Amino acid sequence: MKLIVLDRDGVINQDSDAFVKNPDEWIALPGSLAAIARLSQAGYTVVVASNQSGVARGLFDMATLNAIHAKLHRELALAGGTIDAIFLCPHGPDDGCACRKPLPGMYHDIARRYDTDLTGVPAVGDSLRDLQAAAAAGCAPWLVLTGNGAKTRQGSLPDGTRVAHDLSAVADALLQEA
Repeated sequence: MKLIVLDRDGVINQDSDAFVKNPDEWIALPGSLAAIARLSQAGYTVVVASNQSGVARGLFDMATLNAIHAKLHRELALAGGTIDAIFLCPHGPDDGCACRKPLPGMYHDIARRYDTDLTGVPAVGDSLRDLQAAAAAGCAPWLVLTGNGAKTRQGSLPDGTRVAHDLSAVADALLQEA
């Protein structure tokens, strides 16, 4: 199975310091949906792993988060792509869970769901915590320079992290290597 794990905010859609709190605030980044479509059409199983502490902070509820994800699925379907599953951590930074990135809990859940080893599976993020969680789970971390990526690039990255301008550039590289 060809699997790829994507962060959501800053990779697929515009990020916000005030959180993406409703479907109207969810705006796809240019080229991101087309990139996911190309990957899914090439046989990749695309999954999302996303911290969503806005739930724990009371900024939105699960019904609203589901509505945001329904918009993502609808817009992606129009572009010809699919996301197989969305894994999320609804906990706050101080809740002590194992699923909140930079911990690899969500990635371990993905490995169990798909009964696969994540070694070398591309995992795309825009923040250090995305890359740390991916690396801890054995994935091949990719940093995109969208969202918080340009700022993240200035720091120390996990060994082997590849850097791309955006999700479209990641898709281009992976499809050329296939």
